[in-house]
Amino acid sequence: MTRLDGNGFVKCDFGHLHWGLNGAAGLLLSDPARGVLLQRRAWWVHHGHTWALPGGAVEAGESPREAATREAYEEADVPPARVRPLSASKVDHGNWRYTTILAAPIGTLSARVKNAESAELRWVRPDEVADFRLHRDFAAAWPGLREHLDRRLVLVVDGANVVGSRPDGWWRDRRGAGMRLRDKLATLAETGFADPALPGGGEWSWWPKVVLVVEGKARGVAAVPGVEVADAETDGDSQIVAVARSARSEGPDDHVVVVTADRELRSRVEALGASTFGPGTLLTHLDPRN
Repeated sequence: MTRLDGNGFVKCDFGHLHWGLNGAAGLLLSDPARGVLLQRRAWWVHHGHTWALPGGAVEAGESPREAATREAYEEADVPPARVRPLSASKVDHGNWRYTTILAAPIGTLSARVKNAESAELRWVRPDEVADFRLHRDFAAAWPGLREHLDRRLVLVVDGANVVGSRPDGWWRDRRGAGMRLRDKLATLAETGFADPALPGGGEWSWWPKVVLVVEGKARGVAAVPGVEVADAETDGDSQIVAVARSARSEGPDDHVVVVTADRELRSRVEALGASTFGPGTLLTHLDPRN
């Protein structure tokens, strides 16, 4: 059943009663200085008096990300424009799904009880979350969510290797081919993507920080929102290793994934703690029609 506002109860295929005719979503907002933002649910709502995340039913035509940020604004006065999504975890109960959007605040923001569905809001240290009286489903999901808390996906793309993996005439205009790849990566950074090869497997999706490494005649491609571009001064492999090393240093807990088919390069970045997958995997997400 689909209804515009999504309000209503659903009995899932596992026999549990859930809120949200179109599924539901919540925002796991984490500030390393303060902890995660928890909401104590009002006494009259489903699973009242328990602690969970700001969130609620997904409306028809709305993405889980849109639903989670909208609900956080309605319940906790968190402006959607001040939230940077990092990843999403999906729990699938067959005919009902719940999506947790893991996000970081942009700048310093406050939260306050804004409507009657919230009894209290509190920033809680991750080590203390399990000590609270948690909503049943949030308690079950919390260990897996905490594993990826505050962790970004840094996607380092070997531009020459990815562009060269398809004989589409890229050699006639290497910089133009690099620009086309950059633009597709920018879309990916905005929409996010899921893949079994990424951390968390197929039930997780990520909004990556993208670094495109270009070399030779492709150099000079300008950066755009969502995609940083690194020109290789000498060889591309050395630049990719340098970018991966820098990413591991700046965010030791971040997931660094290098996209390349070069076996020697894979070994070099994996020695730094990065993971890898091939151009074909990336291209299926950049152009799903092919």
